[in-house]
Amino acid sequence: MLPRARQLGRGSSIPQCLKAPHKAPNRRFLSTKISPQKVIFSGIQPTGVPHLGNYLGALQQWVKLQNHAASDESTKLIYSLVDLHAITIRQDPSQLLQCKKESLAILLAIGLDPARSIIFHQSDVSAHAELMWILSCQASTGYLGRMTQWKDKTSAEKGGSERLKLGLFSYPVLQAADVLVHQTTHVPVGHDQAQHLEFAREVAIGFNHVYGAGILTPPETIISPARRVMSLSKPASKMSKSDQNPKSRILLTDSEEAIRAKIKSAVTDSVEGISYDPENRPGVTNLIDIMFHSLGDKAGGSPQDLAKDMEGMHLKVLKERTADAVENLVAPVRERYAEVIKNERLLEDVAHSGAEKARASTLQTMEKVRRAIGFA
Repeated sequence: MLPRARQLGRGSSIPQCLKAPHKAPNRRFLSTKISPQKVIFSGIQPTGVPHLGNYLGALQQWVKLQNHAASDESTKLIYSLVDLHAITIRQDPSQLLQCKKESLAILLAIGLDPARSIIFHQSDVSAHAELMWILSCQASTGYLGRMTQWKDKTSAEKGGSERLKLGLFSYPVLQAADVLVHQTTHVPVGHDQAQHLEFAREVAIGFNHVYGAGILTPPETIISPARRVMSLSKPASKMSKSDQNPKSRILLTDSEEAIRAKIKSAVTDSVEGISYDPENRPGVTNLIDIMFHSLGDKAGGSPQDLAKDMEGMHLKVLKERTADAVENLVAPVRERYAEVIKNERLLEDVAHSGAEKARASTLQTMEKVRRAIGFA
């Protein structure tokens, strides 16, 4: 990991391997002031059509951030389909290509506007990979090895560590580059990604310490609302597309019939009545959470309040009302997606235009970085 800047109060000195061989040149570009512009960046892997948990947990906030900044020209919104991250696990090329198309179509269907937000495929902007390599030459393998997601993967891997690839190990460095290359000021993250954003901050601070102030911008966190949507079949686990049981998740393109069937078959319990009890009634609690978040502003109060309002009702009523709320939320997205996915020209134009804008967004950063390290 790059060293913390001195002002962080740890008193750690710069390791010899990170010290510049000569005093950093006093160039004007090293003290370039950061623009007061607010830059928001977020990314999602192109896994095709996302499930309800993806939407409620992240994508819905993207749209809200866009709408909130609609009249604020000082805010730049950048949303990426991070296909470089996707290949840390072996992908079928034709399937990945289709998933990228579907993912882009969904972003448009949920309401992202390419005229207001920069929407692009990560692999179309080479600066992400270039900065990742530069930063990886500074990052500590010890720090990366302590990252929670890597530790989870190594402990779960039964075939030996040789099956775990370098790309997965260095995943946080690419995440840091994704954010830093655009001089991002704010990143919406869930609590499970907070460690990776802290890594990005550390990288920026350390790089600036070695090469000069103001080259990279340490990003701030926008904590996303805690909206953990659990599996319909295994409510102790998060909803996931990797689950072998298709009834465990609701896709944003599911028909009304499919939505109602999946929720009807959702795992609950044999206890009478409805109550909010995550520990003892995870299945019932999950349905309450799904209904509450699907209702949005119409819900009012909290999931616990919603449960109290239905306290004496049968679980059948809970499932019916949850299905109603989800269908009302998903139906407009499903309809728009059906139109967008057929419009090949639109998808190509959005991807091309987004890539051009994203490349332009990286130019100033990469010019400063390349000059700082002696490439230019």
